[in-house]
Amino acid sequence: MQQQLRFNTTDSQTAAATKKPFSKWRALKNVVKYGLVASVAYGTYTMYDQRHPPEQQGEIDPSKKTIVVLGSGWASTSFLKAIDTEQYNVVVVSPRNYFLFTPLLPSCTVGTIDVRSLVEPIRFITRHKSRQVRVVEAECTDVDPERKVITITDNSDIKGQASTSELSYDYLIVGVGAMNQTFGIKGVEQYGCFLKEVWDAQKIRTKVMDCIETAAFPGQSSEEIERLLHMVVVGGGPTGIEYAAELHDFLVDDLTAWYPELAGKVKITLVEALPNVLPAFSKQLIDYTESTFKEQNINIHTKTMVKEVCEKEIVVQRPDGTKDTIPYGLLVWATGNTTRPLVRNLMARYPEHQNIRRGLAVDDWLCMEGTKEIFALGDASATKYAPTAQVAAQQGKYLARVFAQLASQETLEAEVAAATSEDEKAKKMRKLQKAKDIKPFHYSHQGSLCYIGSDKAIADLPFGPGNVASGGVATYAFWRSAYISNLFSTRNRTLVITDWLKKTILGRDISRE
Repeated sequence: MQQQLRFNTTDSQTAAATKKPFSKWRALKNVVKYGLVASVAYGTYTMYDQRHPPEQQGEIDPSKKTIVVLGSGWASTSFLKAIDTEQYNVVVVSPRNYFLFTPLLPSCTVGTIDVRSLVEPIRFITRHKSRQVRVVEAECTDVDPERKVITITDNSDIKGQASTSELSYDYLIVGVGAMNQTFGIKGVEQYGCFLKEVWDAQKIRTKVMDCIETAAFPGQSSEEIERLLHMVVVGGGPTGIEYAAELHDFLVDDLTAWYPELAGKVKITLVEALPNVLPAFSKQLIDYTESTFKEQNINIHTKTMVKEVCEKEIVVQRPDGTKDTIPYGLLVWATGNTTRPLVRNLMARYPEHQNIRRGLAVDDWLCMEGTKEIFALGDASATKYAPTAQVAAQQGKYLARVFAQLASQETLEAEVAAATSEDEKAKKMRKLQKAKDIKPFHYSHQGSLCYIGSDKAIADLPFGPGNVASGGVATYAFWRSAYISNLFSTRNRTLVITDWLKKTILGRDISRE
């Protein structure tokens, strides 16, 4: 018995001796390991769920009101994701059948990200709604508010027997965005490249490589090589800054290796009419951006106005009033927005209420002034907020909540009319009054981000009563994570992350399409 007790004591002492002490490093590794497994499992489930949507109810319910949504940009897509299709019939009309994540579009111009990674087909979104949403790829050419109908036209290359039609609506949401602003400057549309749509990024990428390959053609004069390799960006907003930054990275990371005889000759110039670039950011971040561009040999010409665009040069007016010419091989125009013809036609129908040139005037509930059934969102509207993707996305979500309250009002009004007792009627009336109390739209600014090249970014973020300004490599990591989190689907997030990894490991594709 004593011998057995001695053995048991020895075993317990051995177990105690072999028991590993608590280690923070081991605990951290376990957290990371199990967190990674959970993330992969969740991502796999999410992608499976998105790939296999559930069955939907019928397309049109005559007892419900119809909402027609024009456009597939930030505002319209945010509205579509949030609207309850159990309460309304929803029809989407847009000349493109996808949503484009525009903040990362400059990365597509040099092959950092593939354009397909930034597009989300509208049917991927509408197919996951509880009831069917009708999607029509067409352009709305006219709105008749009196008859409550819109005229749509098929602008695709392949047309059937019917290329024009009419759709009726109970509510119309105008989210058609805006066009590129040229300020009436001669030659911009003919010789410049915009950066707003998928085909713009593809055109820029083709022209960049075309300029480089043409400069490498035997017998080219030194003056012509200098012109061909001069990339000019007009516009010092986030789009212009980010494109210049992406072009610089392309030059340093890829052209130096594959075109060593030309890489040192590539020149980037940014032209801005205002006194400084990035006017929406703090002075500290503006100075940081300008100093970073100076280190990257990107020339910034502020207080410089473009007067004319020719085939191989632009005419500019310097701060002292003198005119000068700047030769270029590629010209990217990123200066601002102007209203589309459809918006101008709507404004002309209500001259007493619609007198703001930059878009449709709306009230605090985003309803178009002069109407009760037409709402305007995003760049198509004229509000006190800047025309940014962040504003448009919040407007779309807000308007979906407004329509939810409107549907609740109709339901409660019917219940009040059907109430059999005074107590029940009073109770329903209190709910109805609460449903009628629709709060006006209020924009909550979440901060501004911009990539400035060399794996650096800047961020102007709200914090307490003021803002926090930061810039550098750490901010670049935050910039990436913020954009990844704002992508609309797991599919897009996976594709963008894969593109970033592919670029880091294999480099960018330098072939010309």
